[in-house]
Amino acid sequence: MGNPNHNGHFQLNPNWAQLQQKLKIHGSKPSPKPSDDAAGKTPKTILGKRKERPDAEPEASQSNILTPISNDCRLTEEVAMDCEMVGVSSQGNKSALGRVTLIFVYHNKEPLLDAMVTSKAFKSGSAGLEVNKWGNVMYDEFVRPVERVVDFRTEISGIRPRDLKKAKDFRVVQSKVAELIKGRLLVGHALRNDLKALLLSHPKVDMRDTSECELFLRGERRRVALRHLAAEFLGVQIQNGEHCPIEDARAAMLLYQRNRKQWEKNIKDQIKLKERQKKRKPKKKSKDANHATTAS
Repeated sequence: MGNPNHNGHFQLNPNWAQLQQKLKIHGSKPSPKPSDDAAGKTPKTILGKRKERPDAEPEASQSNILTPISNDCRLTEEVAMDCEMVGVSSQGNKSALGRVTLIFVYHNKEPLLDAMVTSKAFKSGSAGLEVNKWGNVMYDEFVRPVERVVDFRTEISGIRPRDLKKAKDFRVVQSKVAELIKGRLLVGHALRNDLKALLLSHPKVDMRDTSECELFLRGERRRVALRHLAAEFLGVQIQNGEHCPIEDARAAMLLYQRNRKQWEKNIKDQIKLKERQKKRKPKKKSKDANHATTAS
């Protein structure tokens, strides 16, 4: 097969090396048989490769602005959250938490752009998902609802019966999420639905909801779906079929990061306006009281 060189290592015969190369090329061709979990089925986008099932591993070479190159998982002051629901009750029309994801994102000169490429650090996840400022997933768990699941809503949620077999109890997940988001800026899309499913609350002043931000509202304050915002403002396609909470959380965070300056300015202006309105109201009440006293 080959002869040892002066370092004691074997050198491959050129013919053998050529044969190995051919086998490698032929062996890497995609199988013609379609598969629901095939990695090739997932489009490459700036949001990073979708979180795959345990038998599918992300490609480390894929460049993506929503996937971190750093594996730093320190907690940061901002966190993006996204949840997937399953159907409970007799008709399956009542939503219950099935998966939650939390993500933190790092601030640099160009947030989420310079520090994002596909990483093998992401394993197959579960009910909740959290991402840090480096875009790393901090928490991702499948959740076992208190009530019996009637509809897994797989075509949207991506959740299958096997995912909930070893899922964590709702109370355990709820407690952990509450711990992680406490005192932090919470970013997401339609956060009221996610918090409702978690049976949690969060200070409104510490919420940045892309479904309610004035920068993204349409005529008559009409809200826009996250997939449309991602396509228009980020140039990426998401939620084509099964939803990926990692993609959704990163998309919401990137929308916030790219519009952060104007977003925060609008919030400050609204707060100042409300404060001025509050100062005016007491004076008006005082005049009315004096008028009533004079008339009596």
